[in-house]
Amino acid sequence: MSDIQQRIAASFNAQGLMATLGARLVSVADGEVRIELPFSRHLAQQQGFLHAGATTTIVDNACGYAALTRAPAGCEVVTVEFKVNFLRPAIGERFLAIGRVQNSGKSLAVCSGEVLAFAGGASKVVALMQATLAHVPA
Repeated sequence: MSDIQQRIAASFNAQGLMATLGARLVSVADGEVRIELPFSRHLAQQQGFLHAGATTTIVDNACGYAALTRAPAGCEVVTVEFKVNFLRPAIGERFLAIGRVQNSGKSLAVCSGEVLAFAGGASKVVALMQATLAHVPA
């Protein structure tokens, strides 16, 4: 495991919210991070779908950690802006957020993210994100 993979895994494991949600870091690669979340009634909104807050949280983290894989040495990242499109109700047994770096410069990174819902062996994209992250001193 590379230094950046270890750093991201340690950071992810230190996040209380990720533990509370039951999210799991699936993979870390250069410019791409995947986070999985099993469905839980405790994370559902009133109609039984995964709540938009949980959906947004996992894809924001996936984008943030993807950005961190390309951040300059000695930097962390913080989200400064994002937009999410919810394409359909988040119905599934598990969800996978994938964050990908589109561009990384000296001070900002732009990432795209998607959340897939898995049910009965099939998957559907339920949300798309575009995020801007700032590089800040660690």
